[in-house]
Amino acid sequence: MRVTLLINLVYIASAIMFIYGLKLLTSPVTARRGNFISAVGMFLAVVVTLASEDIIDYKLIALGVIVGGLIGGFFARLVQMTQMPEMVALFNGFGGIASLLVGWATYHALGLYNLFIMTTLFLAVLIGGVTFSGSIIAWGKLSEMITGKPVLFRGQTILNGLIFVCALMGGSFFIANPAEGYPVLIGIIILSLLLGVLVVIPIGGADMPVVISLLNSYSGIAACSAGLAISNNILIVSGALVGASGIILTNVMCKAMNRSLYNVLFGGFGAVTKEAGASFEGEVKAISPEDTYYILEAACSAVIVPGYGIAVAQAQHAVRELADLLEENGAEVRYAIHPVAGRMPGHMNVLLAEADVPYEKLIEMEEINRSIANIDVCVVVGANDIVNPAAREDASSSIYGMPIIEVDRAKTVIVLKRSMAPGFAGIDNSLFYKENTRMLFGDAKSSIEAVVSQFKSV
Repeated sequence: MRVTLLINLVYIASAIMFIYGLKLLTSPVTARRGNFISAVGMFLAVVVTLASEDIIDYKLIALGVIVGGLIGGFFARLVQMTQMPEMVALFNGFGGIASLLVGWATYHALGLYNLFIMTTLFLAVLIGGVTFSGSIIAWGKLSEMITGKPVLFRGQTILNGLIFVCALMGGSFFIANPAEGYPVLIGIIILSLLLGVLVVIPIGGADMPVVISLLNSYSGIAACSAGLAISNNILIVSGALVGASGIILTNVMCKAMNRSLYNVLFGGFGAVTKEAGASFEGEVKAISPEDTYYILEAACSAVIVPGYGIAVAQAQHAVRELADLLEENGAEVRYAIHPVAGRMPGHMNVLLAEADVPYEKLIEMEEINRSIANIDVCVVVGANDIVNPAAREDASSSIYGMPIIEVDRAKTVIVLKRSMAPGFAGIDNSLFYKENTRMLFGDAKSSIEAVVSQFKSV
């Protein structure tokens, strides 16, 4: 009895640390401390859980910790910043499969069945299976192991609906007849895994930030359901926090992508087709690093807009060096951050933090758009769809209505790209043909370093 009381008291302390840590994560200044506090809370929760009288075999737990720690450490050392989104997708998937396995094992461990436990067990298995297989598909799309384009077929939405209804009907039978329902539980697991695949494959690569935040929410809900099934308070609290915050983040991402939450929850969103040969007035005007230097040297204000290309080129440190030189030259420099720039929520914030870019210089899209017409130079580094004026000007565009950073309204725009290839949305960018746009072709890091060398040679 005393051990159980101690465990629950530590669980309460851990829950408080989770909530406080989450609060600190709302500000870049305190985010690192919030992450540390939450990690300490989880460490304490795991340690006291091991003191539970229900532990069957400490040797298996120790083996799992060692093997899992080695695998996690190995991949953490190898993963590049450009691979972080697919790593997050895998983490979501592992959380989902863990909840599924907890629910499955709970069924075998129970001697008596009741309505509440069977309901939460069913939810843990269903949502956990969808999260796992859906996350694996998201990982495959992000890592380009499978095509990042939407995979569509006739009757897809109807099939998804039928599978979901069958899973719910099977769940109803399983909850009502748990003793005879084990074959049905296996069928629910299979259906959940299939549904996860079918829900994610019609989603295009450009919508991956929404998918990752949604799957993160699913993993939290699955964990919460598993916690309810095994009566583990800390799993309930942590799962609920992840699920709720994931839903909020998903809603933010949907608004940033001009998608509705309904489309996200019921699948099939982001299934856009590539526009056929859109034509734009004007011509592409290429520029050299030397000419780029002259433009930037004369600028009194500059805004840097990072995109996935900055992560691919690992150009964040070179960008920071260029910004420092511009400030030494008397220019005001800020960074405009689009909510879905990169391949996951907060991707650009993490990347720039790695280069020690001051937090106060990171400006959100709405704020920068209010003053962008007065900016002398906007430097777009590897971004495409998030600065495409077609979202504002072309009602026939697949991204029409999507909020963008309106760099085309600045006095001069310098776009760093390897080629004229379209972005993840698969459409051409009318920004490249604007009268005030100059294209600096080549590897972003090499191009910026060439501009930096021009500043230093003066």
